[in-house]
Amino acid sequence: MNTLVLTLTRALLIGLGATLTFDLWGLFLKHAFQIPPSNLCLVGRWLGNMPEGIFSHANIVAAPRKSAECTIGWIAHYLIGVTFAIVFVAFAGAHWLQQPTLLPAIGFGVVTVLAPFSIMQPAFGLGFAAAKLSNPTPARVRSLMNHTAFGLGLYLFALFINWLLPGYS
Repeated sequence: MNTLVLTLTRALLIGLGATLTFDLWGLFLKHAFQIPPSNLCLVGRWLGNMPEGIFSHANIVAAPRKSAECTIGWIAHYLIGVTFAIVFVAFAGAHWLQQPTLLPAIGFGVVTVLAPFSIMQPAFGLGFAAAKLSNPTPARVRSLMNHTAFGLGLYLFALFINWLLPGYS
């Protein structure tokens, strides 16, 4: 198998694992601290409105529900996680895949918080970094924690994939 296929396969698996880490972190916060996890159905609702030419909402919660919005939201969530992982691996390089280190992965996870802050939250009617909420700090902190968990997941699953599929060079 050629190096590009191996690299993409590893990045895909790492992305799935990092996104799973994001989700498990959300479940932990929900059960330990009663902090609600991200509502991925709203992502599906947002995406479901795009074919109709609607890309932003005054309040996504008030927008009409879309068929299969939860399924669409979950699939999109994992596709986005895999895409982020591929981008990270492209920047970090083969050396990082061979010998993963924590700080670049965490740093990249933190940088990915720019996506919800600058794209999703404004499109959902919340403003940049949820600025339109009466108290945006909890949403900002939750997003930052979730994306930091994603970065940790990049690292942990790179280690796991190296253990699972040894011999990468």
